Order: sequence, then structure tokens, then C-alpha cells
Amino acid sequence: MNITFRQLRLFLALAETGSVSAAARVMHVTQPTASMQLREVTQAVGLPLYEVISRRVHLTEAGQALARTARAIAGEWDAFEQRVSGAKGLTSGRLKVAVVSTAKYFVPRLLGSFCKLHPHIDISLEVLNRDHVIHRLRSNLDDLYVMSMPPADLPLEDEILMPNPLVVIAPAGHPLAHKKRVTLGHLQAERFILREKGSGTRMATDAHLRQLGFAPGAVLELGSNEAIKESVEGQLGVSIVSRHALGAHHDGLAVLNVQGFPIQSQWHLVWPKGKQLSPIAQVFRAHLMGEVEGWLNGWQ
Repeated sequence: MNITFRQLRLFLALAETGSVSAAARVMHVTQPTASMQLREVTQAVGLPLYEVISRRVHLTEAGQALARTARAIAGEWDAFEQRVSGAKGLTSGRLKVAVVSTAKYFVPRLLGSFCKLHPHIDISLEVLNRDHVIHRLRSNLDDLYVMSMPPADLPLEDEILMPNPLVVIAPAGHPLAHKKRVTLGHLQAERFILREKGSGTRMATDAHLRQLGFAPGAVLELGSNEAIKESVEGQLGVSIVSRHALGAHHDGLAVLNVQGFPIQSQWHLVWPKGKQLSPIAQVFRAHLMGEVEGWLNGWQ
């Protein structure tokens, strides 16, 4: 089977973009050239590798197996290039990080300090909902992942990154905003504005409320923290969100002193068990763990 490394890169780009034209752009070739190269890959394997349905590429079983192989080969090559660069005293390379949407409130800040130290490293940051991050984790598409509720069915290397307290918020002018002790009974008549089912925040919230024996009387589900905060400020109800989602200034919102809260959740830094982190990923991991304590002190 005669397939060049560049052809493997092209097929991997096809698998990750789902489009021949997008894969061509990633590899800086014309679409006709990409189509020709992909036909040669298919001919070399001797089995259909993908099909196009509604202008979207779908990999066959053989195509998925080839994508996994190509990803492993490309990862090993990238790691080799980084080791060679390190031996030469260089700091160039690429880092890919995927985080759940709530982590966007602190991960970019930590990435910023890393970029200042390593300005020649290219960084790809994917901010997605939990299901999409887990899909990327299962497919080993990135170097490192940040989430609050890692999947229990995957063998992972798992490090606690930082606390992720979940607090109850209400409009700033809410009658309970200045009450020193609020019970869940006080909130029974309130509409709870919560993240969609499947999000890490929602999973932790549902589990905690079940443990406390409390069921909200009415629930409004929204797909983003921004929408939730706007809705709470608009007096549509109360919510349970990550303290990180509020930032340093939240004049239109109040954190209620509710008995049994905050929920003591955690942010996790994870990667597949057995995965050999690239030299850059190892440096970034060490940077995160070293920076987070000082960052938290500045946030509190």
C-alpha cells in the first residue's frame, strides 16, 4: 500500500472538516488536486473510505480506521518535530485544546500568559458544549481537554485543575438578595433557568437538587450562560451557574446565600489514558497547574 504522508494529512483534514474543499484549504492545495489525491488514497486502500451525502463527507468504517491511523501517525510526527525543535533551542509547534463552554471564562486568560512565554507556538482552542468536547476526546483530536464532568466510561488521565463552585443567582433587586440565610423552600415558587440537559453544570445541579430532595416548580432551559444571565437580569427567574461565569462584575445579578450552596464542583484537565503528551502539551500542562493558584487569588 503506497500512501504518502502528505496524503495521510490530507485525508485527516477531510475527516476533521467533513469537506473536500475545506480539506484542500487546510492543506493549501486546489480542490481538484485534493480530489485527485483522495482518489489515489482510496485506490491504494482498495475499499471505499467515504461517501458524500447532502454535500457532507461521511467516513466509512474503513475510512474511520484510516483516520485513526493517520491521526496517530501525525501525532507521533508532531511530537518528534517538537523534540527536535527543543533540542535546537526552539519553541515552535502546535497545541490543540478543547474546553466546555463555561471554561471560556478563564481558560483564554491562562492561555494568554502561556502565549506571552511562548509566542511562536500556534494554539487551537475549541470551545464547545460537553457532548462535542467528549466526541473530540473519544476521537483523540486534541492534546488536552478541560471540563467539569469527565465521562466515567473513558479511561482518562485526570487532574483537578481548580474549583468550580456553582451558585444560585437572582436579579440584583430580588427580595432575597440581601437575606443572610435563604432556604430552597424560599425558592419553591421561582422559575429555575437552567442549562440544557447533558451540560456539566446541569448534571451537577440535577444531582445536587435530588440529594437535597428539591424539585423546581418550573424550569426554563437555555443553551448558554449569557442567555441565562440576561434572563435572570430580566427577572424571568433564578438560576444555578458556575461562579466563573459571572466574572468580576455582575451588577445586575445577585448571588443568593442559599443553604446547601455553592455546589462544590471541580474543573478537570484530562487526556486519554496512555496518550503520550507532546513536549508542548507537557509544558502547557505544567504552566496551567502552576498558574492556576495565583489566578484564583486574583479572582477571589
